[in-house]
Amino acid sequence: MKEKVILSTAYLAPIQYYSKLLNYKDVIIELHENFIKQTYRNRCKIYSANGELSLSIPVKKIATKTKIKDLLIDYDTNWTKIHWKSIESAYRSSPFFEFYEDDLRPFYTNKYKYLIDFNIEIQNVILEHLDVDINVKLTEKYLHTPDHDDLRTLITPKRRISDSYKTTEYTQVFKEKHGFVADLSIVDLLFNEGPNAIEILNID
Repeated sequence: MKEKVILSTAYLAPIQYYSKLLNYKDVIIELHENFIKQTYRNRCKIYSANGELSLSIPVKKIATKTKIKDLLIDYDTNWTKIHWKSIESAYRSSPFFEFYEDDLRPFYTNKYKYLIDFNIEIQNVILEHLDVDINVKLTEKYLHTPDHDDLRTLITPKRRISDSYKTTEYTQVFKEKHGFVADLSIVDLLFNEGPNAIEILNID
């Protein structure tokens, strides 16, 4: 296991994000970077009946530069209902959906003011279900030149899968219809593989 890593925050992060996170003794989440649009910071990808589906948490109109710790969630649209219905529709027939739904549903009925709080708390629930004890810390200021592995910009929808991540296929609800889709949200792995998810995360 490696020593330290710094990661961006993420909404129901992709599988490779968790693969990295679980390979380090100490994990640092960046709170003081400026928000970057079209990243996993406020979006995730799930596997629907029609194929890959992107879900994005809307945020309040922001200035040119807004720190991620200050970013407000926008509830002007009923995105929580849309996200949960999409997740439920995609995974209701998966083997382990019923084991995790009661812990995840409250994130789509309660209102969180800040995106960072929503992300951190849902990540804690995921880690609990993966049955791992990770020392996760938050930055107190922006780390321009961290003295440990910096993966803040490595895992992105634009690059999809980094060279350092090896994909392992697993059961997916719509695999026979659309084929295997790699590096979706961690919930795709949890709902389909349950306790076996930890083995598929390619922990060194």
